[in-house]
Amino acid sequence: MFRSLLPLLAAFGALAAAPVAHAERIKDLGTFQGVRPNQLTGYGIVVGLAGTGDDSIEYATQGMKGVVSRFGLTLPQGVNPALKNAAAVLVTADLPAFAKPGQRLDVTVSALGKAKSLRGGTLIMTPLRGADNEIYAMAQGNLAVGGLGVSGADGSQVSVNIPSAGRIPEGGTVERAVATGFDTAPTLTFNLSEADLTTALRVADGINKTFGDRRARATDAVSVAIDATPGAEDRILMMGMIENIEITPADAPARVIVNARTGTVVINGAVKIHPAAVAHGKLTVSVNESPRVVQPAPFSQGQTATEQSSNISIDEQKKPMVNFKGGASLADIVKAVNAIGASPADMVAILEALKQAGAMKAELVVL
Repeated sequence: MFRSLLPLLAAFGALAAAPVAHAERIKDLGTFQGVRPNQLTGYGIVVGLAGTGDDSIEYATQGMKGVVSRFGLTLPQGVNPALKNAAAVLVTADLPAFAKPGQRLDVTVSALGKAKSLRGGTLIMTPLRGADNEIYAMAQGNLAVGGLGVSGADGSQVSVNIPSAGRIPEGGTVERAVATGFDTAPTLTFNLSEADLTTALRVADGINKTFGDRRARATDAVSVAIDATPGAEDRILMMGMIENIEITPADAPARVIVNARTGTVVINGAVKIHPAAVAHGKLTVSVNESPRVVQPAPFSQGQTATEQSSNISIDEQKKPMVNFKGGASLADIVKAVNAIGASPADMVAILEALKQAGAMKAELVVL
């Protein structure tokens, strides 16, 4: 075993001694397949509330019956207790990769019904299940609620943050581990966070150069398959080395992001403008209504009337035409747009027109 580790340790030492400038670690570009957290969810009851619970909601009552039944208590038939000091909640948590039984998890507790606040509440022991409906953790503890809600008898309410949700630091206990299978699969697969063929090829090339063989190969724009010998110890060492390899990712594609709801426009540095001329003007039409009161002539037996008076004005701002030279950079675009006084909404129209005219070779993404 130790002999098999010596080549890996030697490669790791060589890697640490030769950092690459202007590069990023592979661990910051993606994750190994199977080595990921798993979402857990449970249904529970929070007790100890100061009259801010669910009151008489049926599913909260059923949950409380299940809680008291664990202690041999049975609520009488036909009795619907007013659970003002209890609330039905959903409990969520993330089970980290390689989590072992006995380790602690942070859990989030959120009100499911009409509970106004969970402040001061205690979560009763709640099983947390995974996507396969198996129990992987148990949660229990006192809630830490950052919100506050106060209501008056006249219906007025004051709410600070969200009082109907809270957290229990280390409130969950892992009961069973999730098998990842990373130590028995014939290959390890590294998945990039963003698909890019060039980056995938560079990741595979960086791994091969570090280990001095051809164990890594890019299978598509996201995945890099890595040959590995069986055994958890060897694979953990190899994965740790791979995560710290530094490569230079591919440049991002030219892209313009437009948020139509907020008017935010983001242009990355890869956007270039081909020769084009842009003229932008703003036309403002104002209509002012000034009604006048008209009095009848003396002894004419007329009635007082209101006469409408409208004043229409047109203001057209004349802006100079801006000439974009070939290969204009991001700084040139910003300078030109500021020169013609374009608002974010106007900038969207200008960018769309440039793309339609073929002067901007970039992807336009509207959120």
